[in-house]
Amino acid sequence: MPRVTAYRTLENSLRRLGFCHVAGADEVGRGCLAGPVVGAAVILDPERHIPGLADSKTVPAAERARLFEQILRQAVAWAVAALDPREIDRLNIHQAGLRALQRAILALTPLPDIVLVDAFRVPDLPMAQRGVPQGDRHCAAIAAASIVAKVIRDRQMAVLHGTDPRYGFDRHKGYATADHLHAVARFGYSEAHRRSFRPLTLFDSLD
Repeated sequence: MPRVTAYRTLENSLRRLGFCHVAGADEVGRGCLAGPVVGAAVILDPERHIPGLADSKTVPAAERARLFEQILRQAVAWAVAALDPREIDRLNIHQAGLRALQRAILALTPLPDIVLVDAFRVPDLPMAQRGVPQGDRHCAAIAAASIVAKVIRDRQMAVLHGTDPRYGFDRHKGYATADHLHAVARFGYSEAHRRSFRPLTLFDSLD
C-alpha cells in the first residue's frame, strides 16, 4: 500500500465552524487470530504540527515509533483502550472494535466536541461524530490515532511473544500468516488466541 500523507484540512474546517477539540479515532487488530483489538483516540494541537502522519500500515516501524512519541508529547489529549480475546469472543470482533473505540474516545480529557472515525459509526457517544472513508490515509487526527493504536498493540504482542514464543507473535503480530497458521496446527490455540475467528486455511490445516 503506497504511503499517502494525511492532512489537517478537515480538522481545520471543523474548527472554523466552532468545534474546538476535534478528535480522530481508529482501531487495529480487527483481522487477527490472536491478541487484543486496540482503539485509540487523539486530539491534535492545531498549533503544533506533526509532519509525516499517515496510515500506520504504510509507515516503517522505526518512523512509527518516532511519530508515536511525538504524538504523545504534542497532542492535546490521547487515550487507548484494548479488548482481550475473551471479550472479542463474547461480543464478536466488530462489536469489540466499536467498544474499544468508544472507551478510548470517552477516556479523553478534555472530551472532544466532535470525533472523526475511520469508516464505522461508534455507538453511544455524547458528542458529534463523522465517518471519513479511508480516514487513516487522509485525515491527520485519524492517522495519529492509527499510529498510537498500532504501536501500543505491537508492543503488547511483543509481550505475549515473551510469554509464549512458540507462535512468533513478535513477527506477525497475531495475523494469519503462513508461519502463524503452521504454529497453530502444531501447538493448538493458546490463551492469546480468539476462538471466534478462524480463516478457512486454518480449518484446512486442522482437518
